[in-house]
Amino acid sequence: MKKELEILSEKIHLIKRNETESLCLVGPVRLPVKQGDFEATFQWYTWLPVEASTTIEQVLENISQSNLALGQQSSILVYGNFADEEEALIRMHSICHTGDIFGSQRCDCGYQLHQSMQMIVEHGCGAVFYLADHEGRGIGLFSKTMAYLLQENGYDTVEANHALGFADDTRSYEDAILLLEALRQKPSTLITNNPNKLAALQKHGLLADKHIPLWGGMTETNRFYLQTKIEKAGHILTNGGLEDDERPVLHATRP
Repeated sequence: MKKELEILSEKIHLIKRNETESLCLVGPVRLPVKQGDFEATFQWYTWLPVEASTTIEQVLENISQSNLALGQQSSILVYGNFADEEEALIRMHSICHTGDIFGSQRCDCGYQLHQSMQMIVEHGCGAVFYLADHEGRGIGLFSKTMAYLLQENGYDTVEANHALGFADDTRSYEDAILLLEALRQKPSTLITNNPNKLAALQKHGLLADKHIPLWGGMTETNRFYLQTKIEKAGHILTNGGLEDDERPVLHATRP
């Protein structure tokens, strides 16, 4: 293990979350990405909560016994000189197994993820925080399946979560924010339509004055879903200067 420790120790960072827990951030790893015509090389990180007393040596000693394949870990894709550039774009993206991986048209998540990556590369600097415990706005993949079944029977996405006993949105951004602070001290511009994400980062003083809305990827199968996000979750249509004819035309009816 001595040789492996020498190789890995400089890429493992223990960041204190509170008196009893830390976040073990590993990276960066050079990650070439190709999606259709889009190609870029990102710097990839992932992280794991550990006890505050855990050492780097203990992380390596215990990793094979930790059954990490049974859970999910979050990622960060960094592009450019994220620590030092004056202007950087960031996206706090909640995992969507169906949209991000399978290309489901029931939501716009896959579109938002891939579009954000391209926007960051075109801008020259930024990061995507890919949040693994945010599936279905925090209810998990299994529960999301049942929520989808309810939606096929006339419920909207908020009503379906409530019917299963969940709050509309249980997501927390605190861990991602802690790691953002570790990777970058300067303000960033957030790519989002979600006022909750804006509020979470503004609370920590991490944002530039404006955000970038991201609408698109609309289909007949996700039109009602997008309308619900606007009407019930307060998702933002404009960002000052976005003209009326650029706004998504939804006018949805229930399926």
